[in-house]
This record gives sequence, C-alpha cells and structure tokens, in this order.
Amino acid sequence: MVVLALVAVAVLIVLLVAAFSSAVPSFQDSLPKDSAGLLANGTPLQQVVATQDDLAIQLPISQRDVTALGYHGADGNALPLKPVGRQANENVFSRMVHWLFGGGGQGITYYELGGGVGPDTAALDVGAAQGTNVFSPVDGVVVSIGDYVLNGEPHGNTLEIQPTRMPSVVVVVSRLKVDPSLAVGAPVTASTTKIGTVIDLSAVERQALARVTDDAGNHVTIEVDPAASLPVR
Repeated sequence: MVVLALVAVAVLIVLLVAAFSSAVPSFQDSLPKDSAGLLANGTPLQQVVATQDDLAIQLPISQRDVTALGYHGADGNALPLKPVGRQANENVFSRMVHWLFGGGGQGITYYELGGGVGPDTAALDVGAAQGTNVFSPVDGVVVSIGDYVLNGEPHGNTLEIQPTRMPSVVVVVSRLKVDPSLAVGAPVTASTTKIGTVIDLSAVERQALARVTDDAGNHVTIEVDPAASLPVR
C-alpha cells in the first residue's frame, strides 16, 4: 500500500509539473505570428474576442496596443459573454483536466478577474494605454452617449450601440472619451469606425486589470444589455 501511495504521489507530481511547465502566453504572445506586419495604421484587425448568442464582439483596439483582456461581473442587466480563446488564470484542477483531455481553448489569452455581480463574464475589459484609439466592436447605430459615472463623479463617457445583427440588445462601451464627430444616430462599422480614446482612471480607482498587466490597468469595458431593460444612464 505504501508503494502504491508513493507511486500515486509521484504520478500526481509529474502531472502537475507537466501541466504547469509551459507558461500561458501573454495576449501579445498569443497573437498569430503573421499579424505583426498588418497593424501599421493603428486600426485593429478584425478579430472576434467574445460572443453573446449570435452577436460577435470584435476587438475594439489595435492588437499591437492591447495589454490584456479581462472578464468580470457587472452591475445591472448585462448578459453573459462567451470568451474566445483560453483562460490564462485557470485553477489547478481545470488546467490539469485540460492538459490531460483538451478543451481548454486555443488562441488569444484572457483572464477572469472576479468582482461585480451576475455572470463572471458579463463585462469585458480591453486594456490599453491612455489615449489609445478605440473602434466600434460591432456594426450598428449609436443610440446613446452619456457620462461614465464613478464614485458619483463623471469620468469620460459611455457609448451605446444597437447592433445591426441583433437589435434586441445594445452594446455598451464605457470608460472612454467619445470621438467628437460621433452623435446619436450615427452608423458605426466594426474595427473601422473610431468611437473614442482610452481615458486614465488610475487616480480614482484601483483597476483590476492592473493585476495582470505591467501598467496602471487602464481599459475600455464592453457589455451587452437587453435593449428593452436598459438602465437610465
């Protein structure tokens, strides 16, 4: 029995070492190797980073400028997003299972950050430095532009887009300075229409994304809300 127990422990150690011997790459390192030469103009390549039912959410920031992707809960009625890629901070059990049997996802990496309420993937944070251009994550029409309120004070803007593919929802992009050329009723095209720039909120909030980046964790946040039950913003 002692020998069997020692063998079992040895096998477990081997599995743990094997499962964690190769570090999960950063977002930048997880990009396709042939994408680097296509990013010179600052607009993102079309790349789906999440879905909500049949709605695809495109990366709103140029791949070369993204620091990390992180999911968390959200206040309000945000619907759960389905991440595309693989989770970089899986727990030990999940990582071992995926190493043994597959199913852990491939492609770009993302983190689950915790916090908020509701589904753990209700909100997507796309990290980038202050001033980085932000582009529409979907094709659609701007239906609302308002203040982003944090701790009772306005900081930048919140932009709501009714997507052409799924008009029963609105895609909410917040924590940005909206481009002055945009107005309610303006059409937007995914990965093409500039909707604003990233703002710096590091002085007024400890940003969760900073735990997995080398900077202050500034980012824009994307949520998908049911159109019929939008909160007043």
